[in-house]
Parts: sequence; C-alpha cells; structure tokens
Amino acid sequence: METPFTKISVQTNVMAPVSKVWETWTTPEHITQWNNASPDWHTPVAENDLQVGGKFLSRMEAKNGSFGFDFEGVYDAVVTHELISYNLADGRNVKVIFIDKGYQTEVIETFDAENENPIEMQRGGWQAILDNFKNYTESR
Repeated sequence: METPFTKISVQTNVMAPVSKVWETWTTPEHITQWNNASPDWHTPVAENDLQVGGKFLSRMEAKNGSFGFDFEGVYDAVVTHELISYNLADGRNVKVIFIDKGYQTEVIETFDAENENPIEMQRGGWQAILDNFKNYTESR
C-alpha cells in the first residue's frame, strides 16, 4: 500500500494582471529567467507543452556545474488563467491556482512533499522560486 504524500503549500501575490502572470509562468523563455531558488542556480533549458497530457521539463543546475537535475512531468489539468495541475516523474502531484484580483494575481502552489528532505526545507525552496517568479514578473 502506498503512503500518501504530505501536502505543502506556498503562495504569493504578484502585482500584475493574470494574463501576464500566466504568460510568465508558462513560457520557456521566461521560465529560464525565474526558475531558481538561489542566485547560484539557474535553469538553462525549459520546454513546455501546456495541454492535458503534455510534458514539461526544466533543467535545473548549479552554476558551478557541481549538480543538476531535470524537473519534469505531465499535465493532467490546464484551465487558462486559473489552474495548472501536473504529475512529476516520481508520481508526486502539483497544483497551481491563479486567482485574478484585477491588477494583482494570487498564486497558490500546492505540492506533494518528497521523502528525502525536511518539509521546511522543501517549503523554503519552493517559496524562494515563487518569490523569484514574483520579482521577475513584476519587473518585466
């Protein structure tokens, strides 16, 4: 019997309309600009087939070349400007909700925790990436 995953949520309010937030979240040329938890990491490659059954991949690497991994999965739900849900290659699920509040957008990301790292470490890493997303989106 499979052990259920612990759910973790992170969220932010982006001072931008939902159309801009959605474009920044889903377009590979933008993903490579914001998808890192710290300045010593980057995403040199991003691919995104944003549709149910479509696949995505973000290659995340330490800038010094010491470590890297593919963050990849398959979409199981896509509702433009509202919801993205996907399953990661390891079976975990992620849901991203976009709430249109006029000239700002609330983004709530809920994901299944993995079993290798402490919950707070995972929450902190995902929140740092979400904070980078917010800063990048607001600056463009």
